[in-house]
Amino acid sequence: MLVNVLLVTLCVSLGLLLLFILYRKTIQYVNRGIPQLKNYCVLYPVEKNPASGEVAIYFTTEMSREVVLDLLDEDLILLKNLFTDNVDNGGQIVRFDSREVPNGHYYYCLTTENQKTMKKLTILN
Repeated sequence: MLVNVLLVTLCVSLGLLLLFILYRKTIQYVNRGIPQLKNYCVLYPVEKNPASGEVAIYFTTEMSREVVLDLLDEDLILLKNLFTDNVDNGGQIVRFDSREVPNGHYYYCLTTENQKTMKKLTILN
């Protein structure tokens, strides 16, 4: 009788362990193609669009890396480098004076070793 109870308990425990292992393997398989956020910067839209005067561009990163932030015109031609530096993890604010460029539509582009992302910006001074 005691042997039967121990055998059932052992089988149930082994079955639960196998289910847990199968669950973990399934989650790993499903997540195999999802990029990890820690490998990328997040570039946010400017608060006020159309922008005027001093414009604050905000981005975050979860690891130290070199970041380049450029201002491009409507045809995606480089107008001005706004920021190039190694940054630590956390949020960064880059400010520039929008009066240095004529009114119009622009893009600000963030580039790292494995990423290039951009947002549209309208300047109206």
